[in-house]
Amino acid sequence: MKRSCLGILITVLSCLSVFAQQKRPNVIIIYADDLGYGDVSCYGAKRINTPHIDQLAKKGLKFTNAHTTSSTCTPSRFSILTGVYAWRKKGTGIAPGNAALLIDTAQITLAKIFKQSGYMTSAIGKWHLGLGSKGGPDWNGEINPGPQELGFGRSYIIPATLDRVPCVIVDNHRVENLDPKDPITVDYHQKTGDWATGKDHPELLTMKSSNGHDNTIINGIGRIGYMTGGKAALWDDYTLTEKLTTQAESFIAKNKANPFFMYFASPNIHVPRTPNKIFAGKSGMGPRGDVILEFDWSVGRIMRTLDSLGLTKNTIIVLSSDNGPVVDDGYQDEAEPLLGGHKPAGPLRGGKYSTFDGGTRVPFIVSWPSVIKRGTSDVLISQVDLVRSFAGLLNKKLKTEQAYDSFDMLSQLLGKSANNRPYLIEDAAGLGIIADNWKYIEPNQGAAYDYSTKTELGNRKEPQLYDLSSDIGERRNLASQYPGKVKLLSQKLQKIKDEHGYHL
Repeated sequence: MKRSCLGILITVLSCLSVFAQQKRPNVIIIYADDLGYGDVSCYGAKRINTPHIDQLAKKGLKFTNAHTTSSTCTPSRFSILTGVYAWRKKGTGIAPGNAALLIDTAQITLAKIFKQSGYMTSAIGKWHLGLGSKGGPDWNGEINPGPQELGFGRSYIIPATLDRVPCVIVDNHRVENLDPKDPITVDYHQKTGDWATGKDHPELLTMKSSNGHDNTIINGIGRIGYMTGGKAALWDDYTLTEKLTTQAESFIAKNKANPFFMYFASPNIHVPRTPNKIFAGKSGMGPRGDVILEFDWSVGRIMRTLDSLGLTKNTIIVLSSDNGPVVDDGYQDEAEPLLGGHKPAGPLRGGKYSTFDGGTRVPFIVSWPSVIKRGTSDVLISQVDLVRSFAGLLNKKLKTEQAYDSFDMLSQLLGKSANNRPYLIEDAAGLGIIADNWKYIEPNQGAAYDYSTKTELGNRKEPQLYDLSSDIGERRNLASQYPGKVKLLSQKLQKIKDEHGYHL
């Protein structure tokens, strides 16, 4: 009898434990690639309609002053996962497709915080943070370390960008569908194997290059880098988003009874822009507009999956982008002539690669229907803050030497505080700092304009100072009028650089 009662008690306690676990919110980060502040309709786009993203914004909190840490992809991804600015570590610029893992496996990450708190974790989509140990990954064997060594229990990723080889999917530690009789070789310095290149055989291209992108041809598209082998493992550009979205849906369904964290990094809307046939020609803005529609559809699929499983109310969704927009980024896809008045960066100056706000101020929406009230927030916040913010949500205490560039902004994310981040750093060829609506860009020797992408880069040899409260477009350089403000922000930026190092 005693044993029977004890067994019942154990069962009850076990059920209560499971119930408590289920009460913790699921968390999904949906991370777009090159989606600009003005590229979605809830942020003012008129020529394109993004109903699912708009719905997410209507149900949650839309931030108007949220930033990536960098105006390019690899460093932003490094920072959102580690809580550390990428410019503090050498070798964290835009990574080649065969780079070794850029994040130290001993480092705290967003995924580790969730995993250590009992969450099921996954990374699905674009990675671009390197794989394998020093020297890069063994594409034909076990690819280790990678996302799983950083806290992701499940990973289903493309190694880098859509325009970089190898054009394969890595499922956990191995290349999916790889035929061992057809091994992969990858090189970023010289041609390997006998596969045709865009430079030597432009007649084989289905999408022509506007700048670079003339190395190995995969699926009729010239890429960056050289590859041969692995034919059975090559992804299909036109169905890749659908495939990755299906994986995300599967992860959600499989873990519906457990708290889960999913980092869903969509390859859209990066070049080459290859919309699924159901979106091709639908935007009236060419492939760039079409893949914005495709990204929105992918967001909608994830939202519908949550709805169907009754998970919406207790799931936090954070939707954002890794950097600002770029129109022509290396392929002749008519993105520029078909803009028709559409402004990818909205009212902001610059875009991808730029220290101006167009490079880092991006769409940022947070939804948690059971907790967050609908609205708009102009709080100054950075993606680097997600690490300490979610650690705070889970009552996970981090050491001072961990995620030291991240602030706990949980109250702001939940709409319960209007306090700004004390300062914000923007990273491109040089660094900029924002504090109290004043923005200072330190002098640097970088080019002022990128003619290949037609982007103002924000680089000058003299200091720049802008009052963002009255000049969101950063058109009036006030440095000569406010030398005291320049000195103050310059000293503040230098102090931040000195605290933990600077290796830009």
